[in-house]
Amino acid sequence: MHDIVIRGGTIIDGTGKAAFAGDVAIADGRIVGVGGKQGPAKRDIDADGLLVTPGWVDAHTHYDGQAMWDPLLAPSCWHGVTTVLFGNCGVGFAPVKKHHRGALMDLMEGVEEIPNPVLAAGLSWEWETFPQFMDALERRPHAIDIGAQAAHLPLRVYVMGDRAVRREAATPDDVAEMRRLTIEALQCGAFGFTTSRTDSHKTPDGELVPSRDADADELVGIGSALGAVGMGAFGMNSDFDDEDYELAWMTRLARQTGRPVWFLLTDRYEDPQRWRRLLDATHAARAQGLSFTAQIAGRPIGVMMGVGTALNPFTVRPSYKKLESLPIAEQRKRLRDPEIRRQILAEAPSDADVAKLAQFRQAVTRKWDRFYVMGDPPDYEPAPEKSVAAIAAREGRPPDEVAYDYITGGEGQYLYFPVVNYVSGDHAPIFEMLNDPACLLGLSDGGAHCTSIVDAGVPTFMLMHWGRDRSRGPRLPLEHLVKRQTSETADFFGFTDRGRLAPGLRADINVIDFGNLSVRKPELVHDMPAGGRRFVQRVEGYETTLVAGTPIFERGEHTGAMPGRLVRAGRESTVLAAE
Repeated sequence: MHDIVIRGGTIIDGTGKAAFAGDVAIADGRIVGVGGKQGPAKRDIDADGLLVTPGWVDAHTHYDGQAMWDPLLAPSCWHGVTTVLFGNCGVGFAPVKKHHRGALMDLMEGVEEIPNPVLAAGLSWEWETFPQFMDALERRPHAIDIGAQAAHLPLRVYVMGDRAVRREAATPDDVAEMRRLTIEALQCGAFGFTTSRTDSHKTPDGELVPSRDADADELVGIGSALGAVGMGAFGMNSDFDDEDYELAWMTRLARQTGRPVWFLLTDRYEDPQRWRRLLDATHAARAQGLSFTAQIAGRPIGVMMGVGTALNPFTVRPSYKKLESLPIAEQRKRLRDPEIRRQILAEAPSDADVAKLAQFRQAVTRKWDRFYVMGDPPDYEPAPEKSVAAIAAREGRPPDEVAYDYITGGEGQYLYFPVVNYVSGDHAPIFEMLNDPACLLGLSDGGAHCTSIVDAGVPTFMLMHWGRDRSRGPRLPLEHLVKRQTSETADFFGFTDRGRLAPGLRADINVIDFGNLSVRKPELVHDMPAGGRRFVQRVEGYETTLVAGTPIFERGEHTGAMPGRLVRAGRESTVLAAE
């Protein structure tokens, strides 16, 4: 007698092989049979006409803080994600000394736009070391599984103090201590180490983050910890201003350690061919036998701009800034006042305020041909005629006036600005990346950029857009799309017990009504500690999501079950929650 049998579904098993019909049987949290007719069960789930897939393994999130106060980790859990990995982009909360807690919260706010008051209210700070941080995560209930990586920014501040904040060079002793602490983190279950070397990452005061100027000796010295332990991946985010330098130390690290090295790859408006050069370099490194990978996004990383969001074209204008502390409804009312409207539209953005913005967001003040009206359902591959510049040309009005009137015209009206991955004005470069075996799907940034970006729904988007709805170019097979976000992400980071529908593996499973799968327009909600607001994106079409064989969501409603837990890398005992 099985615990559950999912009967009669179209099985896409995560390996990339063709879909097939049959049952999936579950017992004691594991998959025990796939395909054909399975025996009797305590509960049957009718999957006739539905897809049955592994749960999504999302390898690039920022739930480091939210995992402390939100057992669900919404909105990722709504979108069929059953495992998340955080500690990306070099930011995190451990190790930390008491007097540097504020600095780490500032860094998380500056880099990932998780407000400091939210973090201050939501974090218990019952840890100092990374192992203590992991233990704190383990003590909390979770609906889905979580994993963590060691992060460079807190590590550097912990070891170097204010010298790290001033971005001074690390001494050999500093590097040795950071290496020791990274070994400690890996031995207690971290899945790797990440760092940030991009001008896009700044503190709330506009300063570059502590790891920005770390040199090759520091990076390779810390990264050598992965080789010493024999586990973990090294991840990096860079502008690649000096491509030869960055590629040299990364390939050196991959060669010396034998461990996977990955970096974030997107296209850039100011350098449309950069992504091709970096991908060519990735192929060259792999041809030498190195584990070298580009992590990519499945759609443009797009900022939503409206009243109450972190940024819009007018937040750098003085008269607009005066109103931002007001409640959103009051802001909208005041912004509709003809005199205030005239005043704001007459002002030029302050150069000083623009300079404080993250590099990729400075374009928000001027790139009208890349602002698009976000409809419902949202269009993430908008045609040129939908841009604010095109609308303004048709209507014979200045583009900033068109943008202003739209975002102030009603509740929930947002402009969409694809910051990266939209150089060509379509998804053609992303299509190429998704078909390249040197690329790994990631960059959902779940939990981050609370009031400007919500890409936690990318796993759903992958199936809808690339597998069903795309009209401006070719689509991709569902088997490929499922493999991209299950076995590939699980295998890369070492989640050895999931990512496929196969006997013996963990029963993390989605049952999906593919024909009715849909996402709604993002909405701002106030549901975080200290009344903080964030964007969420709701979804329809997930009939059932199971974690370790336990249904956690059925038709969009949480069942109350909390079978998730902290996954520690390399621990055999993590195959089942009960073990």
